Amino acid sequence: MPKPEFTCSVKVTPLPEQSQPDAGVHAFAYTVTIRNSGDVPGQLIARHWIIEDAHGKTEEVRGLGVVGHQPLLKPGEEFEYTSWTRLATSAGTMRGTYYCMTEDAHPFEAAIGSFTLVAPSSLH
Repeated sequence: MPKPEFTCSVKVTPLPEQSQPDAGVHAFAYTVTIRNSGDVPGQLIARHWIIEDAHGKTEEVRGLGVVGHQPLLKPGEEFEYTSWTRLATSAGTMRGTYYCMTEDAHPFEAAIGSFTLVAPSSLH
């Protein structure tokens, strides 16, 4: 039986020009590549992120689509986007879930595994 499956990879880039460490603001860009590695087309409908700073403070972000898009991906196709977030600490983690739907209205989820956000200043 054909099945849907999206796989995700993430690349993080610190944004020192958008950060104010003395004010407890550390900004990061993250680029996500979503690939339809399944057998049927699927559409990303919504997202849920869990963002945690080094003090354990957690923020949840939910919304429709990603950066204004709800991409429909055929098997083998990819969609890439860049977004950003801020932390109160120079390090933290993000993880999440994309809520997706096949063309014949079967829901499925795509997990985005935990990844690290680390400002260059905290690597010393």
